Amino acid sequence: MSAANRWPTQGSRQAALLAKLDIHRPEDLIVHLPLRYEDETRLTPIAQALPGETAQIEAVVLSCEIAGPRRQLLARLRDDADSEIVARWINFYPSLQKQLTAGRRFRLFGEVRGGFFGIEMVHPRLRPVTEGEPLPRALTPVYPATAGLSQTVLRELADFALQNTPLDDLLPAALRRRLELPGFAEAIRTLHHPPPEADARALAARTHPAWRRVKFEELLAQQLSLRRAYNARRAHEAISLPPRQTLTAALRESLPFALTAAQSRAVAEIAADLAASHPMQRLLQGDVGSGKTVVAACAMLQAAENGWQAVLMAPTEILAEQHYRKLAAWFAPLGLDIVWLSGGRKKREREAGLARLRSGECLLAAGTHALIEDPVDLPRLALAVIDEQHRFGVRQRLALRDKGISGARPHMLMMSATPIPRTLAMTHYADFDVTALDELPPGRAPVTTRLVCATRREEVIARLEAACLGGQQAYWVCPLIEESEALQLKTALETWETLKAALPTLRIGLIHGRLKSEEKAAAMTAFSTGELHVLVATTVIEVGVDVPRASLMVIEHAERFGLAQLHQLRGRVGRGAARSTCVLIYERPLSETARARLKAIYEQSDGFAIAREDLRIRGPGEFIGARQSGLPLLRYADLEADGDMIDTARDVAGELLAGAPEAVDRLLARWLGGREALLRA
Repeated sequence: MSAANRWPTQGSRQAALLAKLDIHRPEDLIVHLPLRYEDETRLTPIAQALPGETAQIEAVVLSCEIAGPRRQLLARLRDDADSEIVARWINFYPSLQKQLTAGRRFRLFGEVRGGFFGIEMVHPRLRPVTEGEPLPRALTPVYPATAGLSQTVLRELADFALQNTPLDDLLPAALRRRLELPGFAEAIRTLHHPPPEADARALAARTHPAWRRVKFEELLAQQLSLRRAYNARRAHEAISLPPRQTLTAALRESLPFALTAAQSRAVAEIAADLAASHPMQRLLQGDVGSGKTVVAACAMLQAAENGWQAVLMAPTEILAEQHYRKLAAWFAPLGLDIVWLSGGRKKREREAGLARLRSGECLLAAGTHALIEDPVDLPRLALAVIDEQHRFGVRQRLALRDKGISGARPHMLMMSATPIPRTLAMTHYADFDVTALDELPPGRAPVTTRLVCATRREEVIARLEAACLGGQQAYWVCPLIEESEALQLKTALETWETLKAALPTLRIGLIHGRLKSEEKAAAMTAFSTGELHVLVATTVIEVGVDVPRASLMVIEHAERFGLAQLHQLRGRVGRGAARSTCVLIYERPLSETARARLKAIYEQSDGFAIAREDLRIRGPGEFIGARQSGLPLLRYADLEADGDMIDTARDVAGELLAGAPEAVDRLLARWLGGREALLRA
């Protein structure tokens, strides 16, 4: 039976293939829209077909044979004007040869090329036709697909869905008129089957009114889902932690520096959240070195001064230990200690820390994902701080949240050193309250960025030697090799050996992810205390490392790094009074993307400007990292091109939640299906 007459039965191979595309019901295929369109509404005579252009021709098979040492299938065809073309298949099934019998008429669609036998098409799409068979009246949609699921089947299933699914308009008519949007049914039918008179350029650029309607509704559904998740969280109970100004005030008095205006504002916003009886869900974002840790420390102390526990979780052992050391130094004068938990700790030390947390004797802890493992019991947990939150998945955040006491959820403070552009904050982070640290503490030296071709590596080594002999310290970061951690380690070891041989008068250390915890700690301590001149490292030092005397950063194969990573690594220097430099060594040739990244990092030092460029280059899916596993990412709306619709979608979401709950349910069912539950993280 044709796919056009039924929907695949559950458990069938076709249903499994559709599930890979997140299509589980006809309603999902309604909003599974074409990537592009092919024009099969007209025929091109063979004599007018130009090499390099895509065309559809209609011709009769003259001959078909397997030829050449590579056993290619060659078919020669002639159209009604007696012009000939060759169709060639390098890979083919025997059934194709049987189909191409002399005298049969076909329509072939594909790119025309100049070939050895004259003009040809390689692997064209072909369909048998009868003479005079009418042409399609609409452009042919090409859908996002997966291996094993042909365009023919997807088109048949899309037609089935269009015929059997109500295309009700869920937006008020007055709103549609105000925004000049077409009806939903009209927009969807236009996008699945554009009429011949449709503006092909507007369809391709996704600026056609039908696309605008779909994009707005998608943005609206995302706003509705995130706002409803936000409201659902506020309906839960949390421990109220009023600001008692005992420990927090004591910390601010003991610090050797004054908080910036942005830090003071952030502390006040978080303090007000913690005093509420519903769980805080706040994102604290700030550029590299903007002072997020001290803001988190104030929040943790607000929990402690109320007699409740607070923990800080970081994604890497080095970053978590840096936080622990900094917090321990700040808390010790206040008579408080903090437990340090990581997978690399000795069993006796780990168990002693766990016992102190379990008994409630210790109220503060810092660590890696070891904090969310089963043996960790936090009976009075009221605040969880997650640094570099985008590196943790939904399940990990849920696991930490569930450490709270039964019946109450802990307050959650997420931190990110990757500033989030406004459009992203308004869409993918609409379920958070967002605080931005938009100023740096005074005294931070600006970092000069240099781009250097790899052919000048010896000059860089000479400059590094001069800087270190002059009393400075330097990082040398090895290339990011995502395909193989072992290969990345090998490169780090080779770089370490090379620099030691080239610079025998300098003390050069090495740190990478495969080292044991105590070895990492020893290397970092040696570098922090000035025992080492140079630290050769992989990207384990990307965040959190704070060594004021380090004023030179060298990054090899900078073209392999993401923009956010380059900015984070550059932020490891410029933390003292000395003029600091970041040298980006790159290899030629550069891809367009790599060129754009290096240009942005060279020209910009403001993290928010860099983040906007990073979002433009990578798109939101990659930008937000692991968080995407719990969010409805936008498939059609573009945060840059369609930013003008975001504010309106947010306003309309508020109106619908207040006055049209049934429409909200149906919109979310249309766009998210059963995935809205993922937003509870």
